[in-house]
Amino acid sequence: METKYFLAVDIGASSGRHILGHLQDKKICLEEVYRFDNKMTENNTHLIWDVDRLFDEIITGMKKCKEIDRIPVSVGIDTWGVDYALLDDHDRLCGPVFGYRDHRTEGLDEEVYKVIPEQELYERVGIQKAIYNTIFQLYAEKLKTPERLAGAHSLLMMPDYFHFLLSGKKACEYTEASTSALLDPVTKDWDRDLIKRLEFPVRIFQDISMPGTCLGSLTEEVVKKVGYNCDVVLPPSHDTASAVLAVPSDEENICYISSGTWSLMGVELDKPNCTSKSCKAYLTNEGGYGGVITYLTNIMGLWMIQSVRNKLAPDMRYGTLCELASKETITSIVDCQDPDFLSPDDMAETVRDHCRKSGQTVPETLPELAAVIYNSLAKCYADKLSIIESITGIHYDKINIIGGGSNADYLNSLTATRTGRTVIAGPSEATAIGNILTQMIRHGDLTDVSDARQCVRRSFMVRMFEPQ
Repeated sequence: METKYFLAVDIGASSGRHILGHLQDKKICLEEVYRFDNKMTENNTHLIWDVDRLFDEIITGMKKCKEIDRIPVSVGIDTWGVDYALLDDHDRLCGPVFGYRDHRTEGLDEEVYKVIPEQELYERVGIQKAIYNTIFQLYAEKLKTPERLAGAHSLLMMPDYFHFLLSGKKACEYTEASTSALLDPVTKDWDRDLIKRLEFPVRIFQDISMPGTCLGSLTEEVVKKVGYNCDVVLPPSHDTASAVLAVPSDEENICYISSGTWSLMGVELDKPNCTSKSCKAYLTNEGGYGGVITYLTNIMGLWMIQSVRNKLAPDMRYGTLCELASKETITSIVDCQDPDFLSPDDMAETVRDHCRKSGQTVPETLPELAAVIYNSLAKCYADKLSIIESITGIHYDKINIIGGGSNADYLNSLTATRTGRTVIAGPSEATAIGNILTQMIRHGDLTDVSDARQCVRRSFMVRMFEPQ
């Protein structure tokens, strides 16, 4: 029987990759066929995404599949959340696509809260406050570039925009839309009353589509470029939601940390929790595969490690840095949730400054800095687990760490010790796997979430870390 290949295009904030998946002996086999760099670029003091280059990279990777004679039956794209493209009535970009680290939203939370108080907003959308949320970005458009918003006829979140370029079909995928703070988590549709109160044009918001929706095939133009045709299937296009689908657990209640540039720590719920207690705990109700709620908190994550390493020793491997950090004895801790760590000019100096101000030992070397960050992340995980358990009333015996950060053994060990729980690390390619699982379910190769997670357990090795 001819092998069926499924293509996941997984684009993160620092890199993207094309990964082919297929089933062999009831196990998923992965093959990376293309990788490319990604970063925000500066344009007139603003941080933007070069979406034209990113789409060229998507096409280049798809061509590679043809070159190696592994033509996929379908393709799906996942990215980070909150960012979007505005299109005019001719489907052209209305201007640059801003990145979430851009500073144009600073102070606009208070402007939005004049229209809808913070507590009421959380009760409606269940999304933790972050100054880069789509709601604040659109309010920046309204106040600072109203002509862009007035001229827009469509809003497409980042993966939705790329799916549109591939298929010619516009749709807003549920999990990605849930990061906007404009979606009703109960109805799983746009909160149009909220949108009207904020005076955003309702016309720009596309219908919500669930993961697994097939948008059709590639456009004729794309077919000519890549040399074949295939379906375009929406994965959980928010990368966290795809990663959570790939958690290799057979337990009813799972606790996960999707560890990468960001650390997303949470659990799955059948319905949203939009209570004041949840709001004060800084927990968020985002969407997951099948309409579940990925109830989580957003922690600064390995962005902090990436930043200090890129500045001080850009050629050092992360595994080497992790090992060096494990030998340090420094015990200083910083608050990983502090906004100072979101987009500092110098991450190393910001960490040092926080240690200095709190009267702790100031890390001088790169390994010391890494040790402080890893220990701070582990403490943050333990604190957040305690909060999640107190709100849900559920005790979680294990923590599944998935994504690239699952390879950081020192952090895994620290997390197990700090939380007092068994840590199960892996798979590292969870986001791409979840993307591929969705396509496999759509095409009938897997039946449902339970079948998909069983397949992940069969297919990938994981590592166990016990509290010390």
